[in-house]
Amino acid sequence: MELESQQVGSWEGYVNCRNRPALKGHHGGMLAASFVLVVEVLENLAYLANASNLVLYFSEYMHLSPSNSANSVTNFMGTAFLLALLGGFLSDAFFTTYFIYLISALIEFLGLVILTVQAHSGSLKPPECDPAKPNVPCEQVHGAKAAMLFIGLYLVALGVGGIKGSLPAHGAEQFDENTPTGRKQRSTFFNYFVFCLSCGALIAVTLVVWVEDNKGWQWGFGISTLAILLSIPIFLSGSTYYRNKVPSGSPLTTIVKVLLAALLNSCGSRGSNNAIASMATSPSPTPISEEEGGNLKSTNKTVEAVGEEAPSESLKFLNRAVEDCSVQQVEDVKIVIKVLPIFACTIILNCCLAQLSTFSVQQAATMNTKLGSLKVPPASLPIFPVVFMMILAPLYDHFIVPFFRKATKTEMGISHLQRIGIGLILSIVAMAVAALVEIKRKRVATDNGLLNSTKPLPITFFWIAFQYLFLGSADLFTLAGLLEFFFTEAPIRMRSLATSLSWASLAMGYYLSTVIVSIVNSATGRSNHKPWLSGSNLNQFHLERFYWLMCVLSGLNFLHYLFWAMRYKYRSIKNPN
Repeated sequence: MELESQQVGSWEGYVNCRNRPALKGHHGGMLAASFVLVVEVLENLAYLANASNLVLYFSEYMHLSPSNSANSVTNFMGTAFLLALLGGFLSDAFFTTYFIYLISALIEFLGLVILTVQAHSGSLKPPECDPAKPNVPCEQVHGAKAAMLFIGLYLVALGVGGIKGSLPAHGAEQFDENTPTGRKQRSTFFNYFVFCLSCGALIAVTLVVWVEDNKGWQWGFGISTLAILLSIPIFLSGSTYYRNKVPSGSPLTTIVKVLLAALLNSCGSRGSNNAIASMATSPSPTPISEEEGGNLKSTNKTVEAVGEEAPSESLKFLNRAVEDCSVQQVEDVKIVIKVLPIFACTIILNCCLAQLSTFSVQQAATMNTKLGSLKVPPASLPIFPVVFMMILAPLYDHFIVPFFRKATKTEMGISHLQRIGIGLILSIVAMAVAALVEIKRKRVATDNGLLNSTKPLPITFFWIAFQYLFLGSADLFTLAGLLEFFFTEAPIRMRSLATSLSWASLAMGYYLSTVIVSIVNSATGRSNHKPWLSGSNLNQFHLERFYWLMCVLSGLNFLHYLFWAMRYKYRSIKNPN
């Protein structure tokens, strides 16, 4: 009977690509989500193919200084991930995730076309350096040429942000969370979303990077342009199967409205909040969808209060806003506030990710990078965490989760917060392993009298693979866990924006890494001491001390995470803490 009921009727709160009601048995499901997974391979290929090697393009072809090149790449990547918040906001507030993806892909395509044309035409780049005049500095890109470069680059960043903010949520929206099968399929989708992200990264850091280095950047940009262009018809081919959540107005308006109402009412301002009460949170009254309605029926006491006249007892200071806002709006804002500490605790992990991907490459460059007769470029080292993630994702979904489901007799096996916690623990191990590997590398340099030399050390670069093993594992557990946690826990009206927090955490990690390195050098360079992370020879760095510092910070961050995770109450008893 349950199966028959699933095959009739429409999905309340969802429409098809023609803005008509989405039908059960026809729209949504794993088939619809599979188109999203294929698109993610191409989308991440297009983005990472350039981001992973862009510093070389800036320094060798645009003649920016090493520091300016590094800062330009960091700013580009951080901006792209932060713009995911804009993509998520627009998906929740005004447009469907379907529409935001298409617009964002076209914007990224336009940006890549501009970069491809510039890379192909010598007249659009600064003149090449004159080898006969080594003392004459190369002409740095400037004027209209620089404008063209950064317009193309930040159009790509805007497109990437829109895609990151809409595509994961669009795929997750295809599943019915009111059935155990739907919830399990949604969990599988997030695992394979990270797997497909890794597939795109694998092609990017191997094939495309090789093409850029050996055939020219116009070909590298061209491959990225073709990849994002090809993703559009593939995405459109799944249109007849998608169910698209109807946008319900600005979630930020709801948040601001509730916070202002609680603040003003706590100050004793009664009957003067007409402006707050009249703040529109959606274009028209939006009923609770069947999916969210079903979710509310199965929740614990905190969420049961939503359907009643009284708000829940958690974060009681917000209950004062009920005079000007609905109980549903107050409870939605409470959920958002509760997930923010979890979000904050993942920033240090992403800071470790940024540091390892920088210094580990430099470590490998001082080591023996030969693999038989093949010399492996250090820039290809990101292949290690990518491959580990590709191996672990299916193992986790098909073996680890089923084992823990049987062992714990719960639907999830491993909860979202447990999964994020495992990732944080693995990041601590990764930093400790990185410190031990650096100690071994410097011992080899000392024993062979190469401490002040730039010659390759007689130690294989495969030692670096150990820290990448733990780093890739930490990234898999945390990123997939975060995406699913934010999507599942957030109010249905705010899911795209909440899911985008996963990418915002990555951006903040990149920004924080730069700040930490600067602080460490400033603090350790006082009283005529040499800073830990300065100089031209990595053997003179105190990199192992820096890794131990990051290990300690990660450990403290994990304790901070435990404080919030142990107090967090899931919205639904379907997801036990």
